[in-house]
Amino acid sequence: MGANDNYLDINRNSWNRRTLVHLKSDFYDVPGFLKGKSSLKEIELSLLGDLNNKRVLHLQCHFGQDSISMARLGAQVTGVDLSNLAIDNARKLVRETNTESTAEFICCDIYDLPNHLDAKFDIVFSSYGTIGWLPDLDKWANIISRFLKPEGVFVFVEFHPVVWIFDQNFSSINYRYFKSEAIVETESSTYTSKDEELATQNVTWNHSMSEVITSLLHNGLHIDSFEEFDYSPYNCFNKTEEFEPGKFRIGHLGNMIPMVFSLKAKRV
Repeated sequence: MGANDNYLDINRNSWNRRTLVHLKSDFYDVPGFLKGKSSLKEIELSLLGDLNNKRVLHLQCHFGQDSISMARLGAQVTGVDLSNLAIDNARKLVRETNTESTAEFICCDIYDLPNHLDAKFDIVFSSYGTIGWLPDLDKWANIISRFLKPEGVFVFVEFHPVVWIFDQNFSSINYRYFKSEAIVETESSTYTSKDEELATQNVTWNHSMSEVITSLLHNGLHIDSFEEFDYSPYNCFNKTEEFEPGKFRIGHLGNMIPMVFSLKAKRV
């Protein structure tokens, strides 16, 4: 069995190991979060709108900060993630933030979610570094469509696929823009703590913008808005510079490349 066939176990192990580091990191600032700080960024907040009394399904939620942040804004949130350690800690955060009545979590591969959940939602949400872990975007879009109510909306914010064609230091183009074979790599650290040794094997796929958009259109979703941004709201890449508070670019590339895109789509 190759890494491509065993990608779920490999990536679950990777994210379990990352979670232990992420929980202690300044990047996620768990102490600040417990005191009320929101983890949501302006890009997604502008698309989510008024969350009061909305039912939200959060796909690939990591250890739940964004899910709980949406619950604090009045939503009833269900978060889903592959990593059992991430979900265990999401449930712990729910208890520590007194959001047990408005946030719940499911541990599973999102393709398997229909076997764990039978509900419809006003909003499906996913953000930042999610689809690269998925081999099939048509199946992904089908899951989104399946769990949305008629006229429900999908809110998606993701790193732009152009970012993933470069090597880690953005000095050369090392990867194909369009999807091809699985990318199997061992990383020496994680994005929150680049100086901390953490060797993890990962199996990922690159997905072009056309693949993202076509998969949604083919599964009954109408795209209402689409935007590209020449910065990242997270300092999670090498060689970055903060040119405005909370906005990061690759120093030697400046504003020459897109780094994030957002879209909002309605189930028709």
